[in-house]
Amino acid sequence: MPDLMQHITHPVAQPQDYDDVNKVQLRPVQPVEMHQMGHRSEYILQEVPVALVYNGISHVVMMATGANLVEFAVGFSLFEGIIPNIQALYAIEVRQHQKGFSIEMEIASSAFFNLKQQRRNLAGRSGCGLCGIESLKQLHQHITPVQTVFQSAWLNDVEAALMQLKQHQPLGQLTGASHAAAWVEQGQIIACFEDIGRHNALDKLLGYIAQQHIQVAHGFVLMSSRASYELIRKCAQFDIAMLATISAPSSLAVDLAQQAGLTLLGFCREQRFTVYT
Repeated sequence: MPDLMQHITHPVAQPQDYDDVNKVQLRPVQPVEMHQMGHRSEYILQEVPVALVYNGISHVVMMATGANLVEFAVGFSLFEGIIPNIQALYAIEVRQHQKGFSIEMEIASSAFFNLKQQRRNLAGRSGCGLCGIESLKQLHQHITPVQTVFQSAWLNDVEAALMQLKQHQPLGQLTGASHAAAWVEQGQIIACFEDIGRHNALDKLLGYIAQQHIQVAHGFVLMSSRASYELIRKCAQFDIAMLATISAPSSLAVDLAQQAGLTLLGFCREQRFTVYT
């Protein structure tokens, strides 16, 4: 089995990476201030199509920022149940094309058989549009109960992690357009990933956690976004006991977090946050 670790890049982008066209582009803009129009150039965060291909078959095309795509593919594949564990992923290669990227993965034959069965079962059916779920009832049935024990000490770590978050968001500081997903242990950000989509950023972090064999009982996820239902489902699937977000949660996110037994924090700001579940 190829060593997947060789594909991992450092989760915090370096300043020299800003000219990487896979992440940002420099574009001319016309700022208007005090009714006066000016001219300057600004960095714009990239959003590109990314095709996930399993054993030569294209499964889905996602829109994402073209960085840390190996971690993204691993996290997505594990959450969607395409592979049962990282050992079922034999090889992975990111290929750049004129219009975007493809991530070519070789997976175990049993996982590929299940994927083909899933695709066959979904073909020709109308669904509710929630990640292949066929009915609204299934949305709640697909929530994985969290077994990891919540640690009350994590609540004291939120403020320290928030103070570090900005320095781990170079793309966000440069463009104002990215979401960040960070893993926090003992008040320290261990890893942080950015993407134009909050769910993509979390997939990248979860893929990193799986590749590095990080023990989820040792920390929690901090995100620079609102808490939506898909973030709850992803954290619960990876048995993560606490999710803290900068902005508010949706009602469905609160319901699903309560059902999963996941501690959900929102409005995490300096010296304050709200505990929803």
